[in-house]
Amino acid sequence: MKEFILKYGCNPQQKQAKIYSKDGDLPFKILNGTPGYINFLDAFNSWQLVKELKIALKMPAAASFKHVSPAGAAVGLPLNDTLKKSYAVEDIELSSVAAAYARARGADRMSSYGDWAAISDVVDLPTAKVLSRAVSDGVIASGYTDEALKLLKKKKKGKYCIIEMDFNYEPKGIETRDVYGVIFEQNRNDGLINYDMLNNIVTENKDMPEKAKRDLIIAMITLKYTQSNSVCYAFDGQVIGCGAGQQSRVHCTRLAGSKADIWYLRQHPRVLNLPFKKGIKRPNIDNVIDQFLRDDVTESEKEGWNDIFEEMPVQLTREEKDQWLSTLNGVSLGSDAFFPFRDNIDRAAKSGVKYIVQPGGSIRDDIVVQACNEYDMTMAFSNLRLFHH
Repeated sequence: MKEFILKYGCNPQQKQAKIYSKDGDLPFKILNGTPGYINFLDAFNSWQLVKELKIALKMPAAASFKHVSPAGAAVGLPLNDTLKKSYAVEDIELSSVAAAYARARGADRMSSYGDWAAISDVVDLPTAKVLSRAVSDGVIASGYTDEALKLLKKKKKGKYCIIEMDFNYEPKGIETRDVYGVIFEQNRNDGLINYDMLNNIVTENKDMPEKAKRDLIIAMITLKYTQSNSVCYAFDGQVIGCGAGQQSRVHCTRLAGSKADIWYLRQHPRVLNLPFKKGIKRPNIDNVIDQFLRDDVTESEKEGWNDIFEEMPVQLTREEKDQWLSTLNGVSLGSDAFFPFRDNIDRAAKSGVKYIVQPGGSIRDDIVVQACNEYDMTMAFSNLRLFHH
């Protein structure tokens, strides 16, 4: 197949739309459904991310994408009982592939609603079970077992989009795009992210354990496929907060940090044991947990809880939240460009950040390094900017 006609482009009024290959066949097969323009953008961006994670860390990888940026990304490490419950997968015997997607989906459950999923490996039945219960538009993977494909084809009344990607496909080194009738051309961003980028440690603390290095690699590869400006918090083999597309660096850091905080607060015993009525759907549960954790929830929002909870729960106080968040430590953080001011470091410290990688190159690098030293953080300069637009 060299060409695929789309129903429309980004919006319904953009009727004339297609994807095509100038050289040879398209490197994928559509096994089910009819993917749209934005679906394909998410599919190909997310596929690059999980393929690169797989190659770099030699583990199954997964991503959850929305509007051409990752809501979450992860590798296939086992989940403890707390994460299984928080991610609503405690009743599934997870394979490493399934664990990768459960982690990716669990990073930011609000943003992952209606996501596009990407899986580096063959989707097996446990992974298909996780996907089948999630509100998701489609999935791209290197393959599917027969039983997984059979289950996924039932999703969305048989319209769930399923794409099989050629793992060995490599595009040409030059990419082009058309903006307002003007053609842009550049080399593809084929800079490989590896452990060597963590060698230039510029802080007084030089300690960087292997787990932190792994998480920093995850953060950097995620940033490579996140709309800039972007900052990524990673922990325990997965993204826990991603701030994408902000005009200022500190707003990226704040946004990603607030998502990391929510990810951790969702594991608070009071949250895990909220008294939901039977039959409440998972998206409604996710929305209400988000409300429950907010400091500014309104009385009208609370009135709606009568339809959700068996009994009205007592919200966590600010002091209780701060106490819980103080136990989150050893978080890794990556930035797609240098930090221009120390305010980013001050905000990162509030979410348990201990390890940082950033390109360096600011005229205030010395101030940023000093801020890290004050918090006893370890920071490396990668000398690699990762803007993505």
